[in-house]
Amino acid sequence: MIQNAMFNVQTPAIQQIQSPNNELTKATPSESLKDFGSFLKDALNEVGQQEAATHTMSDQFMAGKVDVDQVMITSQQALLSLQLTTQVRNKAIEAYQEIMRTQM
Repeated sequence: MIQNAMFNVQTPAIQQIQSPNNELTKATPSESLKDFGSFLKDALNEVGQQEAATHTMSDQFMAGKVDVDQVMITSQQALLSLQLTTQVRNKAIEAYQEIMRTQM
């Protein structure tokens, strides 16, 4: 079974941070935004790494070091990750446009 680890996220829970005196407190909106931004950055970096792995695997295939099935699996994983990233971007843009259309 092929698994995409790009968005390997557990069930959503209320974000909590640990304060210096070991108390758990809820994250502020700015802290949550930073976490979300770093999550997106990591996800995009992983998509880039998968794309680079695909190019490396194709070069190794040309040299006769790997089989065609390995190249195809790596290529499809990168393609699926890119498609997922594109769909997430499209949904974020749609949500932003919907918010901008609402009258206040």
